[in-house]
Amino acid sequence: MSALDNDEMLLILQQSLTKKRVLIVDRHPPARESLRLMLAALGVTAVHGAGNSAEVIRQVKANRFDIILSDFVLDDGRDGQQLLEELRHAQLIPLSTVYLIITSERGYTNVVAMAELAPDDYLIKPFTADQLQARLVKAIFKKHVLRRIYEQIEHGALQEAIAACDRVIQQQPGYMYDALRFKGELLHSLGRTEEAEEVFRRVLEGRVVPWAKMGLAMALRDRGALDEAGNLAEQVLEEAPEFLSAYDFLASVHEAKGRLLDAQQVLQRAADASPHNTIRQRLVGDTAARNKDLRGAEKAYAKVIDRSRGSSLRSVDDYANLSRVLVERGDFAASRKVAADMKREWRGDKQAELAALVAESLCLDAEGSPEQAKNLVEQAIALQQQVATEAAGKGKHVSQRLAVDLAHACYATGQAEAAAKIMRQVAAENHEDPQLIGQITSVFEKTGQPDAGKALLDQVSKQIIDLNNKGVMAARNGDLEGSVQLLMQAAEQVPNLQFLVNAAKAIFTLVDRKGWDHELVAKGLDYLLRAQRKDRKSAKVASARQLYVTAAKKYGIEVDMP
Repeated sequence: MSALDNDEMLLILQQSLTKKRVLIVDRHPPARESLRLMLAALGVTAVHGAGNSAEVIRQVKANRFDIILSDFVLDDGRDGQQLLEELRHAQLIPLSTVYLIITSERGYTNVVAMAELAPDDYLIKPFTADQLQARLVKAIFKKHVLRRIYEQIEHGALQEAIAACDRVIQQQPGYMYDALRFKGELLHSLGRTEEAEEVFRRVLEGRVVPWAKMGLAMALRDRGALDEAGNLAEQVLEEAPEFLSAYDFLASVHEAKGRLLDAQQVLQRAADASPHNTIRQRLVGDTAARNKDLRGAEKAYAKVIDRSRGSSLRSVDDYANLSRVLVERGDFAASRKVAADMKREWRGDKQAELAALVAESLCLDAEGSPEQAKNLVEQAIALQQQVATEAAGKGKHVSQRLAVDLAHACYATGQAEAAAKIMRQVAAENHEDPQLIGQITSVFEKTGQPDAGKALLDQVSKQIIDLNNKGVMAARNGDLEGSVQLLMQAAEQVPNLQFLVNAAKAIFTLVDRKGWDHELVAKGLDYLLRAQRKDRKSAKVASARQLYVTAAKKYGIEVDMP
C-alpha cells in the first residue's frame, strides 16, 4: 500500500476516531482496562466493556458500536469468532462496525482465512498501542471504501447497493473481491440467480475461496441443481471445515431431497464444531424430532436451554420443544420439571403459562386422566386468545409451535373442531416452513389420523393458490386497484410470507404508478415488516423492500425502514 494511502487512512482515523464508540469484550476486567487505556491514548473515550457473550448481546441491542474488540477466548465456552457469526447472522451489529479479534493463538490466522464470516482484522498478543492503531486504521479505511454499499443495504436499496459495488470494483481494485462478494449476495437476495451465479464464477476464475463456492452452490440450488450444489458444499467442508454455514446449506439440500437422516447428521457435525451456537442446536433438535430420534432431540433441546439461560436469545419455544419430546418419550416427570423451570424462568409470561398448561394436559392424557387433561386444555384455549390479542396490540411474535402443541392437546382430549381450526391457521400462515409443517404432520400421526392431516394440508394449499391467483389475475388484467384490494384481503385472511409480500409489492407498485398515498404505503410497510419478521433473508422480502425504496425515491420521500 502506498504512502499516500497510509496518509489518507491516518487522516480518516484522526478525524473520526474520537467520535467512535467501542466495545471491549474480555472475560478479565484488568485486560479490558488495559485496552481502554490504549484507546484513550488514541483519543477514544466512548468505551464500553463486556465480560461474556450474553452481556455483548445486551449491549449491542442498546448501543450502536463503531468498533468491537473481542478476545478470542470467552468465558461461556464460545469464542470471538463464534460471537461474530452470531452477531452478524442475527443482524445485531451493522456492516459498518469494525470487529477485531485479539488472540494469543498464532494458528488462528489460518482458521480465520477460511471462516465464513472473518473479522475485519486480528491482533496477536502482546501488542503495542502503535500496532493497535495501525490495525484500526486499516480496518476503518476499508469500511470507508465500502461505506456506500453498507448505507444502501441498510436502507433496503439493494439495486443501489449493487451499483455501489460496481463503483468499488472499478475504482478500488484492492477491494474488488469484497465488492464482488457483496454484489453476488445482493443479486442472490433479489432472486437474480443467473446473474449471481455469473459473479461467483468470475471470482472462482481468479481466486478459489469458500464464500464464492458457497455463493455458487446457493445459486445452483435455487435453479434446481441439487446434486451439483451439494457436491460444492461438500468441497467447501473438506477445504474449510470452519465455514459453518456450509453445513446448514448441505443439510437444506438433503432435506429438499427427502434425506432427513443425512440432514440431521450434517447438522450434528456443525453443532459439534460450534457447540455454543443456539440457532444450530435448535435445528439439530428439530430435525432429530422429525426423524423420531427422541434421544437426539432431547439432547439438542437441553443444550439450547442450557446455553441460552439468562441470555436474550432464550425462548419459551425451547422449553416447549424439550417438554414435547419428553412427553413423547413417556418421561412425564422430566417434562413436568422442564415446565416448572420454564415458569420460573419466564415468571409472568402468558406464553410460558400456556406452554405449561399444554404440557401438563398431554402428560395427564397419556397417564389416563382425560377429564383433568380436558379441563387444562379449555384453560389453555382461553389463555391463547389473550396471548394473541396482547401480541397483536404490541406487534409481538406468537409461538406457532406452541399453537400446534395446543392443537395436539385438543385432539387428544376430543376437541377436534378447535384443533382443526388452529391447525388450518398455522398451516396457512407457515406453509413455507418445513419444520412447522413437519410438526403438524407428526401431530396427526400421533393422534392416529394421518389421512385427515394430509387432507387438511392439501385443502390449505388449494386455498392459498386460489386466493393468490385472484390477485395476480387482477394485476395481469391491468386492474391494479382491484389487485391491491384482493391481495390485502388475502394477507389479512392468511398472513403468510407469500401473501404479506404480494400485498406489499402490489401496494408499492400502485403508488409508484399512480401517486404517493401515505395511508396505503403505511399499510404496505406493515405487511412488509411482518413478512420480514418471518424471514428477513427471503428474496421475496428483498424485492418488496426494493420496490418500496424505488417508489419512495421517485416521490422524494425519505426512506425509513428497519
